Amino acid sequence: MYKLLIINPGSTSTKIGVFEDETLLFDETLRHTTEEISQYDSIVAQKDFRKNIITEFLAAKGIELKDINVVVGRGGMLKPIPGGTYPVSDALLEDLKIGKQGQHASNLGGILAREIGDEIGAPSFIVDPVVVDELQPLARYSGVPELPRTSVFHALNQKAVAKRYAKEIGKKYEDLNLIVVHMGGGVSVGAHKNGKVIDVFNALDGDGAFSPERAGAVPAGALVKMCFSGKYTEAEVYKKLVGNGGFNAYYGSNDARVVENAANEGDEKAIELYNAFIYQVCKNIGSQAAVLEGKVDQIVVTGGIAYSKLVIAEFTRRIGWIAPLTVYPGEDELLALAQGALRVLNGEEKAMEY
Repeated sequence: MYKLLIINPGSTSTKIGVFEDETLLFDETLRHTTEEISQYDSIVAQKDFRKNIITEFLAAKGIELKDINVVVGRGGMLKPIPGGTYPVSDALLEDLKIGKQGQHASNLGGILAREIGDEIGAPSFIVDPVVVDELQPLARYSGVPELPRTSVFHALNQKAVAKRYAKEIGKKYEDLNLIVVHMGGGVSVGAHKNGKVIDVFNALDGDGAFSPERAGAVPAGALVKMCFSGKYTEAEVYKKLVGNGGFNAYYGSNDARVVENAANEGDEKAIELYNAFIYQVCKNIGSQAAVLEGKVDQIVVTGGIAYSKLVIAEFTRRIGWIAPLTVYPGEDELLALAQGALRVLNGEEKAMEY
């Protein structure tokens, strides 16, 4: 039996969990005030601050670091890599420190895992970071050579639920064709073919359906005119796409439950907005069915919005003809990180080399 420490840093919090194999002993969200975070001029400069909070909390819970066998961190903005579980090597650690594809709090996951692991003589891993890139060549074309389509999506949760579904039906993930739909603050719809995400809508700032706080794909010509109108800075335009887009832009809330509740109470604006959201996600699902040439074993739906019975009912009506739906509402990133390490430790998967 392995005892695992899981570290998932966010911009204003650090989620940690301690597992015995897949059994959660406890988890906690350690929150950080804006004042605390603003003292540091970079993400990596926060390392010791966050590490002290983690170790103090564990001590208060009666957990001795020497009893931990494995440390797993959330993967960060590394170079594009295939999915899997990666030991935190020196090269991987360096790319996390410099922020190879950008500065993000998740970069601290692997950094903290490696440092704590080294101190106690335990291996450290990251699992399926957001930069997982398994796109087939055709998926990279955009129509403008300087603007290739990129793979940025909820890789950790998409891969975790895809493998969970495969395990539950007694098959290998690598033997299935799945469409996986993650719906949270952002939305990503991926085509999983034989264990690879060969096409996916960029969930951050470019493709696919709008979401609670992201615009998704927008009319390109109109966007160019907005950028050069003189009314907005680059940062203001980007904020319209990421943060203030989607439900936020149309309804002033990034909480899908607020919009759905208003729709259920007869608010015409909310009804149309929610239907437009469902309509766009279903279009994305249909697109990925074409990528898989109609050979879709299952549509797997996950993320916070998957709790909505209305959304699932509408999905079933609109795209149930493509394949049956399996729903895993919410997301359990701590467990997904633990499972990724355990698959390697138990010999179910080989560790990936960065």
